[in-house]
Amino acid sequence: MQALQSPAFHGSHTDPFLFGEFPKFYVERKSFHMEKKMKKKNQWMSISASSVSAPKRNKDPKKRVVITGMGVVSVFGNDVDTYYDCLLEGKSGIGPIDRFDPSEFPTKFAGQIQGFSSEDYMNKKQERLFENYHKYGFVASMKALTDADLGRDKLSKITKERAGVIVGTSLGGSATTSSSIPILRDRGHRKLTPFVIVNSTTNMTPALVAVECGLMGPTYSISTACATANNCFHAAANHIRDGLADLVIAGGTDAPIVPICLGGFIASGALSQRNDDPLTASRPWDRDRDGLVLGEGAGVLVMESLEHAMKRDAPIIAEYLGGAINFDAYHITDPRADGHGISLCIQKCLQDAGVSLEEVNYINAHATSTVDGDQAEVNAIKNVFKNTSEIKINATKSMIGHSCGAAGGLEAIAILKAISTGWLHPTINQFNIEPSVEFDTVPNKKKQHEVNVAISNSFGFGGHNSVVAFSAFKP
Repeated sequence: MQALQSPAFHGSHTDPFLFGEFPKFYVERKSFHMEKKMKKKNQWMSISASSVSAPKRNKDPKKRVVITGMGVVSVFGNDVDTYYDCLLEGKSGIGPIDRFDPSEFPTKFAGQIQGFSSEDYMNKKQERLFENYHKYGFVASMKALTDADLGRDKLSKITKERAGVIVGTSLGGSATTSSSIPILRDRGHRKLTPFVIVNSTTNMTPALVAVECGLMGPTYSISTACATANNCFHAAANHIRDGLADLVIAGGTDAPIVPICLGGFIASGALSQRNDDPLTASRPWDRDRDGLVLGEGAGVLVMESLEHAMKRDAPIIAEYLGGAINFDAYHITDPRADGHGISLCIQKCLQDAGVSLEEVNYINAHATSTVDGDQAEVNAIKNVFKNTSEIKINATKSMIGHSCGAAGGLEAIAILKAISTGWLHPTINQFNIEPSVEFDTVPNKKKQHEVNVAISNSFGFGGHNSVVAFSAFKP
């Protein structure tokens, strides 16, 4: 969850006007919160490793969840290996916006995808009619299936009634809604395209994939702002563990580089305005960071039970160990400075995964390059991991920007490639790192690192936290 600099969003979570309360209740409620805060202050600050020091990893092949396919649509193209090679190179995908005229906006750059191709996964009519977030999510899903040895001609290998699609988005539909309003106002409802609702309804991305493949299992979208993709992974794994599905296609997609989203983020004070040097604009943990950079794309995984994967002799990329989701209950945009909710979410993820603190040696951070958000995440990590000397922590967003609902999907793929290659991509634009960042951010140059257990953090406006854990697959 990122901090916004706009005064309209500031004030404490006990502000009576923000929540519509009468002022006479304010003193009483503030006193209650202060008393509660004093009682709990030392209790949560000493998060104990004991709750995760005796891990019980799941051994049941029906409940172990493995990753068998990956699909990506990114500013570096639609190929997973090319995407990760560019990350390892430390290449920035940030540049001028040319999809529309941004001259009237104080921010004129983003991680915009150029020359997108559906690679024949969609016909020309679909490409013309569907909004970008649908196209990105559809193509990434189909590529993930192909990677899992489940291309269109091989889907007969699975029981379709037990396979589903959970692909979410944060801002999907914004382009269609904003472009339809002037048509409705100036020309009337008869001039609206029949695809207004289809393009505006966020569940339509997983529906398109499920219809294309004939999948009849759990199929829906989740929208928890920038925590979306990790929420989808968490939900997919739970369906598999609960015996409700053998296989789920899961991830996130978003295409927020449109005037309404750019303007909205600018109005909230969230975006960098480093127009003179966009390549270095996204600089997580750097003292001179001035806001996030918008990105777009899709990252999708094929997740299935180990038993199901082994029965069909699937290529196993890695194992999903566990995850957690929770809520800050603090403020609609600001992160809690001490990172308490994030700390709890990390701890719960490790408990779900059966992982001890000492086993974690890589974190792909949320790290969006906002002043308060980056610091809150650092505080949370340090509250959980008392010794970070063996942990590498990097920020994919330093190169591709913040793709909102797709961020966790694109970052999960970066983690899986790190596990399989033994190389971590750098966090670029590390010029003047905050002194409180007392860990290795893999600054500016890739590093060789054998990943034992990796976690991925994603947090969203409102207070949504999500953390997932992966490792190499060991039979």
